Amino acid sequence: MALLYSSASVLGSKAPDFKNLPAVNQSPASLSDFKDCKALLVVFMCNHCPYVVAVQDRLNALAKRFKSQGLGMIGINANDPVRYPDDRFEKMVERANEIGYQFTYAQDVTQKVAHDYDAVCTPDPYLYEIVNGEFLLRYRGRIDDQWKDERAVTQKDLENAINSLISGVSVNSDQKPSMGCSIKWKV
Repeated sequence: MALLYSSASVLGSKAPDFKNLPAVNQSPASLSDFKDCKALLVVFMCNHCPYVVAVQDRLNALAKRFKSQGLGMIGINANDPVRYPDDRFEKMVERANEIGYQFTYAQDVTQKVAHDYDAVCTPDPYLYEIVNGEFLLRYRGRIDDQWKDERAVTQKDLENAINSLISGVSVNSDQKPSMGCSIKWKV
């Protein structure tokens, strides 16, 4: 397991488009599916990473809590499923059903989407505001200050960013990087 930190992104930049990603809980997923939302949370994640496993319930709770307020969410698994069989599509279906994901969970088979987003680790969250049909990056950073033990969390960075965005308040630009396992690129 290689620990990496997400890189800085230019706030205000547009979300790279993606189309027809195989999704476990719906027909293929595209960026345009979320055009009617107020905000979109894109999280690069997977099944096997202990960092994702530790926060998957927190991510699910955010999706559930903010859905009625206009938040769309998609988890994208870009890991090589051949070298990491726990990240195969069938296992994604099992995990989504087991946890009861309240968000779209899709597979980036070609890894193009992860490359286009410059995703680094799992989890790697990106929060976009949707303005006149454009997805504008407002937050890329950690979920909170305690990946391993939810009871020890004192700063809910991602939740605060979502709250700000949904409320029409500027998101704090002081953003700490996310950390997690490296994306497992195909060789």
